[in-house]
Amino acid sequence: MAEYNIIIEKGEDGYLISEVLEIPGCHTQAKTMDELLKRTKEAIELCVQVEKGETTLEIKFPLKFIGIQKIEV
Repeated sequence: MAEYNIIIEKGEDGYLISEVLEIPGCHTQAKTMDELLKRTKEAIELCVQVEKGETTLEIKFPLKFIGIQKIEV
């Protein structure tokens, strides 16, 4: 079992959107937090299957999460 960092945002339409930082292009959306987390786990599992070569697509996971910083400009 591995851990992944996700960013959760709320879209203009009210949907919650998650993005997995370590896996470029791995994201999903849902109306509730519970559904979002469930869908995010499913999206991660699919991306990991792709990385393991269980499908025909190839995705590399080059990123390593460092942190989040807020700056004022």
